[in-house]
Amino acid sequence: MSGALLSTRGLSKRFDGLQAVTEVDFDLARGEVRALIGPNGAGKTTLVGMICGRVAPSAGTILFDGEDITGLPAHRRIRRGMAYTFQITSVFAGLSVHENVALAARRRLTGAVRVDAAVSEALARVGLSDRSEEEAGNLSYGHQRLLEIAMGLVQAPRLLILDEPTQGLSDGEIEGFKALIREVREQAAILLIEHNMHVVMELADRVTVLNFGTVLAEGTPAQIHENRAVQAAYLGTG
Repeated sequence: MSGALLSTRGLSKRFDGLQAVTEVDFDLARGEVRALIGPNGAGKTTLVGMICGRVAPSAGTILFDGEDITGLPAHRRIRRGMAYTFQITSVFAGLSVHENVALAARRRLTGAVRVDAAVSEALARVGLSDRSEEEAGNLSYGHQRLLEIAMGLVQAPRLLILDEPTQGLSDGEIEGFKALIREVREQAAILLIEHNMHVVMELADRVTVLNFGTVLAEGTPAQIHENRAVQAAYLGTG
């Protein structure tokens, strides 16, 4: 795709004889919300791990903003504007909510005033302003997920990768999350790994379906919903 923010070509990974991902070609445009779905064991986590730099590919290339980043370590991909909620922004249970986000903010900002302002903004965006001084370990699971999102947002990424972000959220919090994604897409492309199909269908511009490590289908949410191969492999309606 011309002008894609993220592109992979022939991306593959083999673990001790197991072919986890096979020759995936993938393009993500600037400002796009792309959902990545598929059954358990389809290769989603491995694919995202290669994109983030946590898993070395066996073959293929990864381009980010036109630059070949296939051999770059994860921390250098972060500096180029990539954030991943699980592997970049782990929650430190013994630190306050504010301190967790501040640690992430310092990846790009210096000065206590600038950091504090960015932290306050990020917490407000995810609805955790009133939990700022609470220990992160005391948050509910759903609120810890929101904290991870705040830690991603405070880095002002160009690509935000969210792995199962609505897991553990209440219905009201899911509505807030959807509003947040619609706002964030104005500044960043979003890759969303999500099992909640209502969220996928409402938020995604396009959906990529993985099955047995290969791309089974790609298209708009409506096209994916009507795809018979996807229905049989994943949606359970075939």
